[in-house]
Amino acid sequence: MSPAIHHVRPNARRGAFRTLADAVRAADNEDEIRIAPGEYAERLLVDRAVTLVAEEGPGTVRLTPVEPGLPALELAASATVHGLTVLGADPSRPLVLVTAGTTELRDCDIAGGRVEAVCAASLRITRSVVREAALAGVHADTTGELWLTDTLVTGIEGTGVVVSGAATAHLTDSTVRAVGGSGIRVRGEATAVLRRCAVDKPGRNGLLVEERAAVVLDECRLKDAAAEAVRVLGSAARTEDGESGGVRITGGEVTGAGAAGILAAGTGDVLVSTCSVRDSAAAGVSADGSARLELIDCRINGSGASGVVVRGSARAVVADTTVRGAQGNGILVGERAEIRVVGGAVRDTSYSAVHITGEATAELAALRVEDTPEHGIGVSERGRLTAEDCRLTGCGLSGLNLDGYAAATVDGVTVRRSRNGVTAQSRGEVRIKDARIIDVERAGLTCGPDSVPEFTDCRISGAGTAGIVIAEKAAPTLRDCAVSGTVGSGLVVARDGDPTVLRTTVKDTGKNGLFVDEGGKGRYEDCVLSTTAYPAVHVGGDAQPVLRHLLVTDCGEDLSVDEGALPEVAGCVSRDVKNAVWAAPGTAGAGPVSAGVPATAAAGSLSATPRDPDGEDEEEVPEESLEDLLAELDVLVGLERVKNDVSSLVKLMRMVRRREEAGLAAPPLSRHLVFAGNPGTGKTTVARLYGRILAAVGLLDRGHLVEADRSSLVGEYVGHTGPKTQRVFEEAMGGVLFIDEAYSLTPAAGSNDFGHEAIATLVKLMEDHRDSVVVIVAGYPDEMEHFIDSNPGLASRFSRTLLFEDYDTPELVSIVEHHAERHQYRLTEPAREALGAYFEATPRGERFGNGRTARQTFQAMTERQAYRVAEMAAPDETDLITLRPQDLPEWP
Repeated sequence: MSPAIHHVRPNARRGAFRTLADAVRAADNEDEIRIAPGEYAERLLVDRAVTLVAEEGPGTVRLTPVEPGLPALELAASATVHGLTVLGADPSRPLVLVTAGTTELRDCDIAGGRVEAVCAASLRITRSVVREAALAGVHADTTGELWLTDTLVTGIEGTGVVVSGAATAHLTDSTVRAVGGSGIRVRGEATAVLRRCAVDKPGRNGLLVEERAAVVLDECRLKDAAAEAVRVLGSAARTEDGESGGVRITGGEVTGAGAAGILAAGTGDVLVSTCSVRDSAAAGVSADGSARLELIDCRINGSGASGVVVRGSARAVVADTTVRGAQGNGILVGERAEIRVVGGAVRDTSYSAVHITGEATAELAALRVEDTPEHGIGVSERGRLTAEDCRLTGCGLSGLNLDGYAAATVDGVTVRRSRNGVTAQSRGEVRIKDARIIDVERAGLTCGPDSVPEFTDCRISGAGTAGIVIAEKAAPTLRDCAVSGTVGSGLVVARDGDPTVLRTTVKDTGKNGLFVDEGGKGRYEDCVLSTTAYPAVHVGGDAQPVLRHLLVTDCGEDLSVDEGALPEVAGCVSRDVKNAVWAAPGTAGAGPVSAGVPATAAAGSLSATPRDPDGEDEEEVPEESLEDLLAELDVLVGLERVKNDVSSLVKLMRMVRRREEAGLAAPPLSRHLVFAGNPGTGKTTVARLYGRILAAVGLLDRGHLVEADRSSLVGEYVGHTGPKTQRVFEEAMGGVLFIDEAYSLTPAAGSNDFGHEAIATLVKLMEDHRDSVVVIVAGYPDEMEHFIDSNPGLASRFSRTLLFEDYDTPELVSIVEHHAERHQYRLTEPAREALGAYFEATPRGERFGNGRTARQTFQAMTERQAYRVAEMAAPDETDLITLRPQDLPEWP
């Protein structure tokens, strides 16, 4: 028998039913009920497998409950509802209630109450809208299934979609938008699979996973969540086959979260692959508790805090993932957490690119680090590091820094163009093999006080000061290492430093090959020292090094010793040395050497002014023209107020110089300055020029710039800060000491910090050497006022403040054009206009970097231009140098 068709018309006299309930009671399973346009106030119970359809299409039939708080539609059988508008009067109550069977809502508009499936019911919602409910838009608390396809859930005061109990949910091509609570909440024993879904502007989380729920997200977009975009507070662990349980996120993007982008704080597994996480207010991805996290081939950009955070006893694997532009660390691992990082990169972070602290454990393999103002990899407290084949470039402090009781095993690390190479200050077990340190500003390897690291087969070239520095009471072991091309000495050993140096070569040094300071010790065997500018080996007073089987070649002198030095020498030889103390190879070896051996004063101490091997003063740097220096200042973009202030200071300083030359007393004038301004406004550049200008005027001997920060000046224990600050100050003698973020020396009241000791030491040194050093302190304007007020001696010594204003849009465009010209690029006129609009739209908040932002924008343009040109079949020279509007990065 064929299914029957029943008609519902409110005003029909015969041939049709007046109410939906009458039609349902008269129908059999598989029958169809066609509903004429109109409004029906009913409490409709559908207890058989029928189809209800709006006869003239969606939106023409409106069903309302008979009284507020009651469902308008209750389905207790496998029914289909097509094209109905269901309107409720109590948003906090169920409006459509499904209690049994498999129900489908298709092309429906449901407003004023939630859709709820309970018991063993299953529910399909297709091409529909659910809106204006209170606690939830759709709630499936069932042992059945929920399908949501091409459906919009919006305007919900609470959660958009709740899946609980033992329900299984399938959400496809659906959107949850503008809800007051979380977008989607999955809890209990429920399972949810979301494909190509979007959650936009939820009032709390985009996706909230609790208890033992399991969720899969495939190519979904979660945007502008007020809290975490994905928050996992439980979740089932994956089975051994890895195919079920936990939370899996594949593809898609997470943007603009008000807290972390993805937070795993439960006990289950979270797998994220090929996903983009951008512009989170807090961490990009965070794991806490005992969660297990995997990040595979992800992109984490612009996090308001650290890019990846792993804490508690969580475990994480991060593979082929890039972290860029984090306002904290790129990767932060703390407490008892464990992480393994394979491949990928960390770039342009505000703090250390990778930081391991607490009792955390990290394994890093083939990781690239670029452009961080702090350490490339930093390990503190009792953190443990294993690293292999890592590359660290552009680190503002050290490429690798170990302190506290950190333990490290490193096999293969390269540090380039950083401030320091490897700094091992830890008292824990440190073994470093195959380190390559190239073109660092200061020391290649530094061993802190009381440290006992081991270095094997390490290579240092192009260090700006010393190749290897052994601090007081440090006792490292160096085997088969090599140092070359240092500006200062190859190996420097401080008082009570006691290294063991075996089979190590030192060549092409600007000062000594080996400099053992007063009271230094150590054993040096089978080493080769060649082409050193000063004596190959210098031994300070009271030093007692053991020198065995050293070979010195191609030097002016092989050995110089100060009065009171007691080196023990055996089997050391010299070849092609102009003034040799040791015998040539094949002749009788030199015996023990004492202070009676003629010695030439040697350079190598970082705190003394050196002399050359002939006892003459070091060759002076050619004088620079004051007019050229002022012209160099004038071509800097913007900074008009600063330029005027510097010009006024120059006139004043020249007057001071002329009075001194005339034998008149100099006026009581402080040359020390405060540079107040936001990051990237040119403070360091102007400080460097200011020193050169004072040298040109004749008020400084050299005019060089020595940069320092809190870590350069403040020690870690009592008695450490004063000498540390003095060493940096002495390095700046004859030039400018530039202290960035100087306010960090003034900690909160009541703390036991040593910053106040550093300030007191600076004040005294500035008084003792008022004519030899200019000190410039720099930082944010408000913080610098607090800094000057922190010590009575600072206000009198820093009486002048230069204000560095933020760059405006035309100036930022000019900076980009300047970089383009330097690197042989050309901007089209449309590119200039687009660049101006880009900077105009860029938020000028705390993350704005002024000139740094302009430089980063230029770098991003060249990268995008390279990708664009690479796709051309035969690019010409114009294509290679031209930057166009499409090369601008994504809109800020």
